[in-house]
Amino acid sequence: MTTETINPNKTLATVLHLSVFTKYFIPLGNFIFPMLLWLSRKQDPFVDHHGRNALNFQISMFLYTVFIVAVGAATFVYFGMKFTVNEPLFFETDSFVIDNFSDALPFITIAGILGIILLGLFILELFAVINASIKANEGKLYNYPLTINFLGSEGPDFTNHQSDQSKNEQFNDTQKQTL
Repeated sequence: MTTETINPNKTLATVLHLSVFTKYFIPLGNFIFPMLLWLSRKQDPFVDHHGRNALNFQISMFLYTVFIVAVGAATFVYFGMKFTVNEPLFFETDSFVIDNFSDALPFITIAGILGIILLGLFILELFAVINASIKANEGKLYNYPLTINFLGSEGPDFTNHQSDQSKNEQFNDTQKQTL
């Protein structure tokens, strides 16, 4: 009978990555559960790396999605105002009629492009999270694509600080000492 040793850090990092899928069941679960798992073992460098990367990726994906939805809403408002220039600004049964298809073509094109970008972000998120969880299970480090580094790569280094002075103040102090 062979016994396998399971590294709980690998397992925790894998579960940490897969916990972002809780957003489909619990609102903001993609932020709450990875953060709880990351903070539970933040002292471990392996879990710390994977936790920071998972949260940075989720924050980045959220911001990209908000930006795309905002552009889509602005586009909808712009073309809605453009189509109703000669009509009142309230909706009736006939108030949003487009006489010419060529007038609506830019709106349809922009809406289609934004929809394809949102679908691409969704697919990227699926593949990146699954790939990250596989790498974590193998004990390898993984960096997500298109990630903005909000949480930093590591905490502050307190072992090598000289003082709370800026570089210019330190330079001026050394010059005063030589005079």
